[in-house]
Amino acid sequence: MVLKRIRQTAALLCFVLITLLFLDFTGVMQAWFGWMAKIQFIPALLALNVTVVVVLVLLALLFGRVYCSVICPLGVFQDAVSRMSGRFKKNRFRYAPALSWLRYAVLTLFLMLCTATLLTGGAVMAGWAGLIEPYSAYGRMVSGLLLPLYRWGNNLLAFFAERVDSYAFYEVDVWLKGVSVLAVAVLTFVVVAAMAWRNGRVYCNTVCPVGTLLGLLSRHAWLKPVIDTSRCVDCRLCERNCKSSCIDIRTHKIDYSRCVACMNCIDKCPKGAIRYIHAAGKATGVNAPSDRKQTAPDGGRRDFLTVATLFAAGTWARAQEKKVDGGLAVIEEKKIPERKVALKPAGAQSLRHFTLHCTACQLCVSACPNDVLRPSSVLDTWMQPEMSYERGFCRPECVRCAEVCPAGAIHPLTVSEKSSVQIGHAVFLYENCVVNTDGVECGNCARHCPSGAIQMVPSVSGVPDSPKLPVVNEERCIGCGACENLCPARPFSAIYVEGHEAHRFI
Repeated sequence: MVLKRIRQTAALLCFVLITLLFLDFTGVMQAWFGWMAKIQFIPALLALNVTVVVVLVLLALLFGRVYCSVICPLGVFQDAVSRMSGRFKKNRFRYAPALSWLRYAVLTLFLMLCTATLLTGGAVMAGWAGLIEPYSAYGRMVSGLLLPLYRWGNNLLAFFAERVDSYAFYEVDVWLKGVSVLAVAVLTFVVVAAMAWRNGRVYCNTVCPVGTLLGLLSRHAWLKPVIDTSRCVDCRLCERNCKSSCIDIRTHKIDYSRCVACMNCIDKCPKGAIRYIHAAGKATGVNAPSDRKQTAPDGGRRDFLTVATLFAAGTWARAQEKKVDGGLAVIEEKKIPERKVALKPAGAQSLRHFTLHCTACQLCVSACPNDVLRPSSVLDTWMQPEMSYERGFCRPECVRCAEVCPAGAIHPLTVSEKSSVQIGHAVFLYENCVVNTDGVECGNCARHCPSGAIQMVPSVSGVPDSPKLPVVNEERCIGCGACENLCPARPFSAIYVEGHEAHRFI
């Protein structure tokens, strides 16, 4: 069936490209296909991208919920799992009345959490709302489960390429972002996959707030699957292959608020009794009930997705880190300092702005080439990205997170603007400095400060030859974290960056 083939091809293309956005660490995919994250419904709504929102609304009013079956990655993921389940049991679905009370209760709760976040600026409430937002839920699954495995595979290829003097691949850090992040990713995967394996699109039609919103619009869609009762022989193949369980063949009615326009019913009908047309063109007729059993030929098509199996394998990927310095001395890992104010990327403008717009999709975390972004495990900022400098520092010339953010939580900046945004300031701790603990001179922080905000001065006033200590000019410091990252003191750096609630240009 042509319409189904077109839908499947478009869905596969969208699904693969969006998945690669979360996996790509080179920036190539973001440069070419970053716009695909920006056409997701909730991120576009938060970013006040009126054009995208209007287009998606018109799409639902014209063609039904094609957004759910083509553009939404979590919806396509459910289709992939349901398709694999269908290999074991054919014609397995049955009509089920809509759980409207549950759908609208979840939607109401989602809207209440969003409203409470808007009024109070509470990141926790935004985090709970983001748990069921489909695009962000899928992003957390990919970043938490598949990304470590993907990077481990890249490092394996880099290992073999190095043996043949090839530089087609290069090694990257592989690390799990935290226990809570992994737990949320695993829980989301298990719940969504289990529901899809057993009942197809039940998550979309009972839990997903986007599905419920678009379902209200798709009731009035211009084009929709329509049953021609003059041709229907009540074979029930359409009902048994409807993964939304929205076709009631006894009454020849379709619940269009749950239909995702997958075209399965049209493809399976042996009599051509279902057509994708305007409802006004519905054919009428009297059809006598028939007990004749018919079966539609099995397409025998290969699975177009095997990604779900990779998700399960991703949980055992472990961080591959260097533990020794040149094989001579053990490197003690740095610990995260206790910051009074969390660090947010340049472009976030303020903690409040970031909280109100971020859906915790983890795209910026996956895309960060310096490994300074990670999901927060603190309850007040749960799952929303924050910055820390144990693995790297925020290079002034890098604006990757601002380029990929689809929800407007991080506004785009030029390189010159990024170098002038103060997200925090450095704080020096004399008791941790190697000048005090080891009696040696260092100066690492001053040498690597890109804004020239750190000067080395004699530790003893009036004695120019005394060991020198850093002095921070808070007005010039932009909070990039180069000093904190490159400080040799362990386990805590002798200089760390304290965040600002509101960013400013200097």
